Amino acid sequence: MVRNIVVLGGSSHPQLTETICNHLGIPPAKILLSKFAVGETRVEIQESVRGKDVFIIQSGGGKVNDHLMELLITVSACKTASAKRVTVVLPLFPYSRQSDIPYNKSGAPLARNSTQSVRSNGYTFDSRPQTPYPGGPRSQGLSDGLESLHKPLSKLVIDGRRSGPQNCDSPTKTSHPNGDLQKKRSDTLDSMKSTNSDYFVPGQVNGVTNGVNGNAEKAIAHKPSDFAPQRGYKQWVAQAGTLVADLLTCAGTDHVITMDLHDPQYQGFFDIPVDNLYGRPLLRRYIQYQIPNFQNAVIVSPDAGGAKRATAIADALGMPFALIHKERRPTQITDRQNATMMLVGDVADRTAILIDDLADTSNTITRAAKLLKKEKATRVYALVTHGVLSGDAIDRINASALDKVVVTNSVDQTEHKSRCPKLEVLDVGHVFAEAIRRVHHGESISVLFNFD
Repeated sequence: MVRNIVVLGGSSHPQLTETICNHLGIPPAKILLSKFAVGETRVEIQESVRGKDVFIIQSGGGKVNDHLMELLITVSACKTASAKRVTVVLPLFPYSRQSDIPYNKSGAPLARNSTQSVRSNGYTFDSRPQTPYPGGPRSQGLSDGLESLHKPLSKLVIDGRRSGPQNCDSPTKTSHPNGDLQKKRSDTLDSMKSTNSDYFVPGQVNGVTNGVNGNAEKAIAHKPSDFAPQRGYKQWVAQAGTLVADLLTCAGTDHVITMDLHDPQYQGFFDIPVDNLYGRPLLRRYIQYQIPNFQNAVIVSPDAGGAKRATAIADALGMPFALIHKERRPTQITDRQNATMMLVGDVADRTAILIDDLADTSNTITRAAKLLKKEKATRVYALVTHGVLSGDAIDRINASALDKVVVTNSVDQTEHKSRCPKLEVLDVGHVFAEAIRRVHHGESISVLFNFD
């Protein structure tokens, strides 16, 4: 029994809140969560939290945006009610996957329509040549070198001198007494026409085409559509990692407890303490006691990003390790990037155990299971910490070569388990309950980080 502690549960996972409170030996605090007719979130705390240690449990599955907004309002309500400390318990951290966007070497996200410009022009603004080193070959620039720029510019300078007021033989000067005024007006109109073409046309500089004065209407005809992305502008993708961290901090959060962040460096977005718990002890215990003859099984990582996560379990159990290499290459027929998968390791006549941290659409683990069965693996298990299983993930798992999928209840699995007979759920309530107890009493929680 712990005192001076309040545990508030959000609407995302009430079963996990009850499990944590049962382990702590306290009832969950009374809170009213509803929505107004317009769709705004309403939060009303029906107990006093003045001077108490408040823990708010809210997962990132399901309706992520509604749950995140509900969490922020609850944190703000607790701070307004003079809570001593507010700790947010996020078993699945929302918006933590958006760092998976592929980037090129210059730091810009790879746009899907970049292959189209490569086929039409042979180059892109992203594939710019590097600075040549001393003594090395010159980088490829313009097709005709600088001459294609110097000649039109020199022609402009010569024409400007000839049309000056000091030249009496200028063909542009008129005999009208107000000829200079008419000339200036004509020059102004021509300059306006030339500057209206806001886009650079190859072979044309300031209305000059191949050294001859070009037509402004021809330049305007080359102006692309207003709705098409212009060449030279990189298509940046907004990432919400720092935004979510700032929202939680500004709402009044003092501490964050989560499990198996997709990227551990995500903790660097916060200015407050963040404890990242591990689900690997649960997965390792399941392998030891639920998979027969696990010594002859093979731990497989479905991608290179999860290799460190899978090797930690393989080294702890003394099991062999295999890796599936996935490479995305755009095809020439379509702009879609197709991923090719290749197995590095031997799984023939063995049980293959896929280890991953999150399964959303389950496309990666189902394709990996198909490859493992093709390489003559006897059985294929998939052990995943966060089973989001959104979209048609359940139907994909049922029709796949997976024999069993093991997930934790960091996300509510009630509906998923009723639809998928291959699904098995592990309980993480006691892990978060122990973390809450240790944080409340000021004890070290490093024992929960020891996944080896």
